[in-house]
Amino acid sequence: MELTVLNTAGKETGRKVELMDTIFSIEPNDHAIYLDVKQYLANKRQGTSKSKERNEIAGSTRKIKKQKGTGGARAGSIKNPLFTGGGRVFGPQPRDYWFKLNKKVKALARKSALSYKAKNNEILVLEDFTLETAKTKDYIALLNNLKIDDKKSLVILNEPNKNIYLSSRNLTGSRVITISELTTYDIMNSSSLVFVESSLDNIQKSL
Repeated sequence: MELTVLNTAGKETGRKVELMDTIFSIEPNDHAIYLDVKQYLANKRQGTSKSKERNEIAGSTRKIKKQKGTGGARAGSIKNPLFTGGGRVFGPQPRDYWFKLNKKVKALARKSALSYKAKNNEILVLEDFTLETAKTKDYIALLNNLKIDDKKSLVILNEPNKNIYLSSRNLTGSRVITISELTTYDIMNSSSLVFVESSLDNIQKSL
């Protein structure tokens, strides 16, 4: 599959790049995508939710009523979960949501996600560029030229560029990341992928 390289004005440069079939034209594996996205979201969870059990509640341990003959449930102390202010039964405890996922499955997931984007013509290739100053309006002009200003876009650079990053960070519909930060979640969560030429070369070498 071939794609035309565009410049920052949105015009064709006359050059074309070849997308590797082993990365951009495979049969997508939906389950691999599901597992990779699930792991990504699980790793972002703090897991700090905590409720107090009855042994952690401040209060007297005096038995508040006799065991039998009251017609109600037996209660040992005011910290009983049946009472207001008592301990919580089976409440959340701090935990780590991380789980293991094999590297080959993660690679398959990224290839599958990229294949979906290629199939839907949601990939653009942009020549390497930079911005002289960090101005959001310059970045918006770039998106307008590429005709993706109304889409949820992801611009993938080969290496960090401070001006490009600062110019884009105020926009909710567009993100700028480097190739090393690219995840399956990022790919599936965007409607338009913009690779600069050098980043496209690197991802085809790494995958």
